[in-house]
Order: sequence, then structure tokens, then C-alpha cells
Amino acid sequence: MPLDAICLAAIKQELSERITGHKIDKIYQPESDVIVFAIRGVSGSRKLLISAGSGDARIHLTDFQFENPPSPPMFCMLLRKHLIGAKIIELIQYPFERVLELKLEAPDAMGVYSEKSLIIELIGFKANIVLTDNSKVIIDCLRRVGGEADGKRMTLPGLLYYPPQAQTEKLNSLEVSNELWSTLFKNASENIVSKWLLSNFAGFSPLICREISWRAYGDTEAQFASINDGGEALKKEFFEITADIRAGKYEPVMLTGENGVPADFSYKKIFQYENALTMRVEPSFSEMLDNFYTRRAQENRVRQRASATVKSVKTARDRIVRKLAAQYEELKKTADREYLRECGDIITANMHNMSKGQKILEAEDFYSESGGIRKIPLDQLKTPQQNAAKYYKKYTKAKTAEKFLAELIEHGEKEHEYLESVLETLTLAEGERDLNEIRGELVQTGYLKSQKQGKVKLEETSFLKFVSSSGFKIFAGRNNVQNDKLTLKTAMRNDIWLHAQKIHGSHVIISCAGAEPDEATLNEAAMIAAYYSAARQSSNVPVDYTLVKNVKKPSGGRPGMVIYVNYKTMYVTPDEAKINQLKL
Repeated sequence: MPLDAICLAAIKQELSERITGHKIDKIYQPESDVIVFAIRGVSGSRKLLISAGSGDARIHLTDFQFENPPSPPMFCMLLRKHLIGAKIIELIQYPFERVLELKLEAPDAMGVYSEKSLIIELIGFKANIVLTDNSKVIIDCLRRVGGEADGKRMTLPGLLYYPPQAQTEKLNSLEVSNELWSTLFKNASENIVSKWLLSNFAGFSPLICREISWRAYGDTEAQFASINDGGEALKKEFFEITADIRAGKYEPVMLTGENGVPADFSYKKIFQYENALTMRVEPSFSEMLDNFYTRRAQENRVRQRASATVKSVKTARDRIVRKLAAQYEELKKTADREYLRECGDIITANMHNMSKGQKILEAEDFYSESGGIRKIPLDQLKTPQQNAAKYYKKYTKAKTAEKFLAELIEHGEKEHEYLESVLETLTLAEGERDLNEIRGELVQTGYLKSQKQGKVKLEETSFLKFVSSSGFKIFAGRNNVQNDKLTLKTAMRNDIWLHAQKIHGSHVIISCAGAEPDEATLNEAAMIAAYYSAARQSSNVPVDYTLVKNVKKPSGGRPGMVIYVNYKTMYVTPDEAKINQLKL
């Protein structure tokens, strides 16, 4: 669900307790519609994320590591100019609106402090971030709106800030009396209860309206015609929720689908999905929103940026698949080469009975265990000797073709396997640097052309780092080049190497430092290997593990390809929440 006004009230309540009094140290704009503040206070350092995306507008604390652009956008530079060193004084939510104002005490160039406001409008495709001075004059905004002739609210530097128009057609849910409720219920024009709630009461999202209907009548699509209690059950559920809202009783509830994938969230426990979705109470609203939005948004952005590379790799893979199919077909044709040699032998043995111009030789088949006659087609224009030579030549050609086809097929299968592994690493990429490393690998292997953009050195990304519950350091490669570097150059001979069995994925290393890892560490490392592989969404994934000294690079092997011996196998089910806890 998108953030509704009441869910924003719950977030505002949580943030007020955690960031009021903090100072803004750094400001980043990793995406065009995302601002990240690094803030610090007596309770430590935190990161505050503000998104004005059309489908993921939100504000919350985050632990996510963002990749910033080489040069900051203009709006980011402006925020740095006005807000670096600013103190967060207060958070104010406009009544029953998805608008939150951060009141700030910010120093100017001379060190004189003055009040400024950062107004965050989380209103769907109209979402915006506006910086104003103490008189509410707009200094600048993320999205400038104005100049239209249709009377739209203008948001431009130098103008006085006006908040979005309130929903005057709806009632304040917290101010509805019993008498007003009864009147509204009797005069209801909607047929479906949840739609009636949504159209009459401000602050409630469709999810909460359906939940009230379900709690009252066990049906999210309950109709007025089927209500036989005068609406008493509906009124009871409505006033219970509004009482909790007045008291500030909120719960960060995540609803997850198959394999724990986030499907929805709320500030109240949601029962309407029954067993279709799993309900889980999160430690905080910030963690809930971080889990629901941030990773998914980042994955979508990376997927978009990787689309051209993915297309190139898939094109190369499909070309190899077609070539392999043709080579396998050719290889089938070489299977009867012995028959050709036998025909040559039979012709040679029967030359004394043959003559030029003969169309078919019918002779005893001394290669058949049951005997019999073999009919061999002949070329009328050739002598018996030439016909025998023709069959021997075809045999030699088929034999040679089998040898070369086998080599070509082996090479093609390795290339196919390599490209599949690249496609898998593209799905695991977490940012532009990861994508650039993979593109560089594809340039080295000849699948992409080098882009001549001058001598720009890309910053190399580090391995994925974890620490087990027993304190052992665990590392995982992000792509094939990193896998080679981690396994063949970085890891010590007596470290433990893990990889999902016969599945494309990351190489994982348990840094043992001379100690033997316990069962818990092995299990956690195996979960990491399974999670960062093509079997991420599977259960009981086989993971092989052995000492690093038992792992070698095959001659001519592509990046990421290794062979290993003396290994053991364990079966694990990847647990994303557990892996995130181990991640550094």
C-alpha cells in the first residue's frame, strides 16, 4: 500500500523520538528523487531517507548503502549549502495529510542560525521536497511546478509556500461522533461497506477500509444489503481503530507472500488475507519501510540500468544455443561412419565380381552377426576402386568431423555456462559499480565492445562481507571476476570454500585464520552461498564445501569457473532476514 496519512503519523511519531535534536552532517542524492541525510546526535549516527518517487514516496531511517553519482545534482548542492550543520528541531504533520515538515535551525555562511523548513509532500505522482525559509518563502524544490494556465498550485523559488489543498469532501475520522456516524450510516449511498468508508473518512487507505469491513463481517466486500445488525459491528471496529490512533498505538506490520517477499504493510495487524499472506510485526516503521521499499526500488533501478547489458548477454547466449543445436545435429550424422567404412571393405572384397556402371552391389554382409546380404548404392560413373575410395573418404571425413565437433561442442557448452553465470551475477548486482565490473569482464572476454571514454578508472567494489554468529568472517564474490580474485588470490589455503552445487552463484569463503569453523558458521556460510545463487528462492539447496587448496582453475577456464575435489555437501534453505543480520 502507498503511505496513507495515518501511517505517516505513526512514522512521524517514531522519527520524532529518534531524530529530534540531531544535526545534519552530510547530504546525498543517490537518485533523482531520493535524498539521504547523514545525521548525528547523542544516540549516535543515522541515515534519514526521503523519497519523492511516484510509487515509493516515503521518509524513514535506513541502513541501506547507497551508491552516489560521480557529481551531486544541483538540488543536492543547494541542500548542502543551506542545511549542512542544521539541527532538527521538530517534525510536524499537516492534519490528515501526507505532508511532513521538518523544522530546522540552520547556519548561514556567516554562522548565524535561522529557522528553515524542509517540507516533504508524499502525495503519489505529485510527491515533492520543498525547502523554505522562516517566512515560508520557497528557496527551492526538487520538482518545480508552475506556469500552467489551469490554476494549479505553483511551487517555485521565491514564491510563498502553500500546502496541498485539503480533502474537504471527507470527514476527519478522529472527530466523528456516534450521532454523526449513525446519520451517515443511514444515508449511505454506496453499496459496498469498504468503499463507503473510503469515500467518507479522511486518512484511511483502501487496505484499512477493507480490514474494518472484514473484522466486522468477515468479508472485505460486505454489502449494506447483507448487514442485519444496524451497522453496530462496523461502528465498533471503526471506533476501536480511531481510539488507537488518538492514543498513538501503532504497530509496524509487514505482510509477506511466498518465500518471504514483502507484499504489503500497515500500522495495524491485518487479518483479511488469512493464510494467503504471512503477517509479521517489524522492530520499527523505519525497518519495515526499508525492507518493503528500499531494496526493491534499488533492484528495479539496477534492473533498468542493466537491461542493455542483459540483452547483449542473452543475444550472445541464444546465438551459442542455436550453434550448439546445429553442431549436435551434425554430430548425429557422424554416428554411422563405421557403416561407411564397412561398405568400403565389402566393395573392396567383391571387386572381382564388380564392373563399371553398376548401380548396386549386393554382397554378403560379413559384418553382420546373422549374415545376410547388404545392398550398397554405387556411383555408375566410378570404377569399383573409386566407389570403395568414396566410402573410405566419407568415413574419414565423418571421423574427423566427430573429433572437431566434439571440441566445438565442449567449447560452446562452456561459453553457454559462462554466459548463464554472467546473467545470474547481473541479477545480483546492487549498483552501478557492480554493473561496470560485469561490463568490464564482458569486454575482456570479447562479448562487449570497449567504450572509449578516456582514461576513467572505475572504483572497484569490495567483496560482500559477513560475520557469523560465532565471529568468523565470511566473504562472497559479487561477480565472476571477484569470485576468481576471492578464491584464487585472496583466500588462504586452509580457508573453507563454498558454492551452490552445479548452480551459478557466488564463491563464498570462511576466513578461518587457523581455526576450525563450527557447525553454525558452516550452515550460515552455506545459506549465503545458496542465497547469492540461482537457487535463491529454493529450499534444501545443495551446497558443496571444501578447503581452498582443493579448488583450482581449469586450463582456459572463463572467469568464475573452477574445479574442486575432496568436498562435502550440506543442504540449506536461504533465509534473507538471517543473512541481512550477518551482513556487515
